[in-house]
Amino acid sequence: MAGVNKVILLGNLGADPEVKYLEGDNVVAKLRLATTESYKDKTGNRVEQTEWHDLEIWGALAKVAEQYLRKGSQLYVEGKIKTDSWQDEQGQNRYRTKIRVLSFTMLGGKPEDATGGSPSAPQQSTQQRPASAAPTSAPKAQEMVSDTEDDDLPF
Repeated sequence: MAGVNKVILLGNLGADPEVKYLEGDNVVAKLRLATTESYKDKTGNRVEQTEWHDLEIWGALAKVAEQYLRKGSQLYVEGKIKTDSWQDEQGQNRYRTKIRVLSFTMLGGKPEDATGGSPSAPQQSTQQRPASAAPTSAPKAQEMVSDTEDDDLPF
């Protein structure tokens, strides 16, 4: 039986993408994404907990990231977990876990320091598959409410 390695994140970029052009047409962008969850503790105080994720984007998506993404950009990411291992100078085994981004969607408005592209560009979905295979957009909340008002559902 095959396994599933899928990650979905929604957060904000901690810095502009670091893009490297490698041999041939290979391009890689590295980013840091912050996801913050908030909850109330036992005493009723609001607590925020931020987790930082290392992202890696390859190919054409890396070029899109370089052009449109900036520090503070809100980003929806789908990808998979990838762990690199190596030995450091002292011979110790080291590991780094990152997210290999397969698709992302830029949310929110265009960051003030972003350059290039049309104003609507940051809201489009960016994926490494043909446009014909792209998922349909989710219905708006208002459409969802009006569709279920006439149903005779038991719950």
